[in-house]
Amino acid sequence: MKFTTNLKSHGSSNYWLDSSMLLAIAAFIGLGTGFAAIGFKMLIGIFHTGFFRGTENVLGSFLGQYYIVLVPALGGLLVGPIVYFLAREAKGHGVPEVMAAVAEKDGVIRPRLVLVKAVASAITIGSGGSAGREGPIVQISSAIGSTIGQVLKVSPDILKTLVACGAAGGISATFNAPIGGVLFAQEVILGRFTTNNFILIVISSVISAIVSRVYWGDNPSFLVQPYELVSPEELGFYVVLGILAGIFAVIYNKVLYGSEDLFEKIKVIPEYVKPAIGGLMVGFMGLYYPQVFGVGYETVELVLRNELSWALVFILLFAKLIATSLTIGSGGSGGVFAPSLFMGSMLGGSFGYLVDKLFPAITALPGAYALVGMAGVFAGISQAPITGIIIIFEMTGDYKVILPLMLVCVISSLVAKGLCPESIYTMKLARRGVNVRKGQNVDMMGIMPVEAVMTSDVETLDINMTLKAAKERMLQRSFTGFPVMEGDKLAAVVTYEQVWNAIRNDGDETRLLKDIVNHHLICVLPQDTIGKVMEKMAEGDIGRLPVVDPDDHSRLIGIVTRSDIIEAYSLAANGDRG
Repeated sequence: MKFTTNLKSHGSSNYWLDSSMLLAIAAFIGLGTGFAAIGFKMLIGIFHTGFFRGTENVLGSFLGQYYIVLVPALGGLLVGPIVYFLAREAKGHGVPEVMAAVAEKDGVIRPRLVLVKAVASAITIGSGGSAGREGPIVQISSAIGSTIGQVLKVSPDILKTLVACGAAGGISATFNAPIGGVLFAQEVILGRFTTNNFILIVISSVISAIVSRVYWGDNPSFLVQPYELVSPEELGFYVVLGILAGIFAVIYNKVLYGSEDLFEKIKVIPEYVKPAIGGLMVGFMGLYYPQVFGVGYETVELVLRNELSWALVFILLFAKLIATSLTIGSGGSGGVFAPSLFMGSMLGGSFGYLVDKLFPAITALPGAYALVGMAGVFAGISQAPITGIIIIFEMTGDYKVILPLMLVCVISSLVAKGLCPESIYTMKLARRGVNVRKGQNVDMMGIMPVEAVMTSDVETLDINMTLKAAKERMLQRSFTGFPVMEGDKLAAVVTYEQVWNAIRNDGDETRLLKDIVNHHLICVLPQDTIGKVMEKMAEGDIGRLPVVDPDDHSRLIGIVTRSDIIEAYSLAANGDRG
């Protein structure tokens, strides 16, 4: 079975069948990713129990509390060979590899990655590595969507959408954030918003959320107090927090990849051993600050409830930064989203303690700033403010801080983009020479309307013109084809080749254009996509198509040629057309 159409093909006789099949596929991906998220979280718990309790039972009797130093290192010893020998794309945080698959490989992801990424990341996180679940589950779920699409032999455009369906389902189930999952898939994975993609992605995200809610219940990821904006003057403090979040996001980006570069330069140690070295360093940190181990959501909830001291919150901000950079930079497998929430809450909490101390009458409790700081740092590292706003709102269920949340996310994203044009996801690809934005711009050709590139000032010929007059007019112009008008109505399109062949065949230049033109017109509408125009040109081997009024197909409003398409393609490829 092969699917090569998409939801744009409404004129197709198979439209309803194709649409129904695509919706069914998206729902099936949602089911698969929902169960995958549940299984992945359970796998992390199994490894966590095995590593910490098992190591304590074996080594705790003679090492005492120091056994904990070895736990992340033991996890690294297992993760390194698994990733190195089975699937090297499972190394790191996963989302950039999904973006690269969409930009460079038409959405093709190796099926084996589902198992390799799940095991490697579960070991990394379960053994205390400082990483999150979102990157792995996005990569795992995207691989599920890609695998299903490959089995069904869908077209490249649909395969990319199914990859995004998987990513949305993974985020939705993991964080109980179906809207955030949809926005993450479109804003981060695809880099664009389209109605056609949106329908399928929503279906997958909703089904995945239902699966997770049946198993875990319909509860937000974080239980927080009902914070709200205390006074209008407080918005000024949130502006400052937005700037700080943007700056810290860039620091996080730089330190993470600086750590990766540092480990890359160490050539005397085999690559598959390096995660153990990073794990050992994290183990030493965890001896004094065990909060840096794993995802760290328990600690985030404490700062959201104002139950940690200012000194500890401030220390954990930088301790988590170092621990995450060591875990991911050394070759561990895990996400960067959860650490950004951890660090964002510590940044916001530290700032909140300060302003609450100085201006207690007009500021909320530090937990409110911690909550908004979570969204701000994520928006800064991802440069995806819309996703940051919605996903934190869904993870907390707190609508009362939506105004500061929006303000901080937008400011953080702008500051981070101004300081570093690459997000934490695109940076990894840019360092490998992969320009995902270029791929996304070129892909815009599929949704760009004809009216954006057509020529409105059209040279025309009259249908009662002689072949001689038509030939002379054509020679005076550089165009090879002209619309032919009968009064003020479009009658046909004629090419120089047609006119020349007619004159050459019978030598009569006094014949009229109406005697040789083909009245079977192939036209396009101004709202049609360039992709549809290219299909029509290819089917009829035509180099130009008249653009007609949607309400009156005999009224000419423009013309679109292959040259127009090529120029638009070039502009999109260079990022000059939005």
